[in-house]
Amino acid sequence: MAYHIPVLLNECIDALNINPNGVYADLTFGGGGHSRAIMEQLSPKGRLYAFDRDADAQQNAIDDERFKLIRGNFRYFRNFLLYNQVEQIDGILADLGLSSHHLDTPERGFAFSHSGPLDMRMNRSARVSAREVVANYSEAALATLLIRYGELSEGRMLAHRICTARTQNELCTVDDLVSVLEPAIPQQRRNKVLAQVFQAIRIEVNHELDALRSMLQGAALMLRPGGRLAVISYHSLEDRLVKHFLRSGSFDDNDGRNAITGERSTMLMEPLSRQVITPSLEEQAANSRSRSAKLRVGVRI
Repeated sequence: MAYHIPVLLNECIDALNINPNGVYADLTFGGGGHSRAIMEQLSPKGRLYAFDRDADAQQNAIDDERFKLIRGNFRYFRNFLLYNQVEQIDGILADLGLSSHHLDTPERGFAFSHSGPLDMRMNRSARVSAREVVANYSEAALATLLIRYGELSEGRMLAHRICTARTQNELCTVDDLVSVLEPAIPQQRRNKVLAQVFQAIRIEVNHELDALRSMLQGAALMLRPGGRLAVISYHSLEDRLVKHFLRSGSFDDNDGRNAITGERSTMLMEPLSRQVITPSLEEQAANSRSRSAKLRVGVRI
């Protein structure tokens, strides 16, 4: 099985408008599909820096002197680039979705459809896993993350079930958690609700939205004028942050303050187009995991 099928591959390459002699960053290297496509566009003078906090991604590293893979959270990518004496770059790509490798590896615990430990850590050396969240968060804290990150109206009820069940038996595995929640979910909504529960816990474990905010701020500061930022998101929480940041410089359109400067008038990025890019019907048929993907592209002013 392939590590991961790159989503919206041609659309991403077109969006980046690659300068063959330019410097680029792939912030979510994974299986390396997007990176390899970028490398094909670069001349001998071009450079690509890739990032991934998952040690498993190292096996896909590209053997090319123009390429460097850095193991680290993309929220700190600007620090890594500055350390490598890179002060400005021409384009940045981030695919925020889980790879097929993560979803199809039971011991990672990302998918409710596979038996395995409650883990969900992108960085397996991180201290807190899904098991700790389920075991130690208060009922109120669990309800909050299920409502906020899972967008679940029944978040309080599901949190109550988890907290009641864990007083009797420790919830250590994916099956343990599913067996607690399943009786309270209508059968026709089972997969959707479980997916939202696992999304919420995964976001909490990996601090994904905080990392996304930091990455977007770093991208605006690192890009050269005219440089492109291409971000693929898979749920509304991510997409909303990207959309607002590109449109107003803020993470909340109702605020309007620039997320970097704190001022209302300073804009560092603007959307290339207000139209979101989605996979073709052909791509969705070939790769069902691409169906929820949305690509937004920003340009450094």
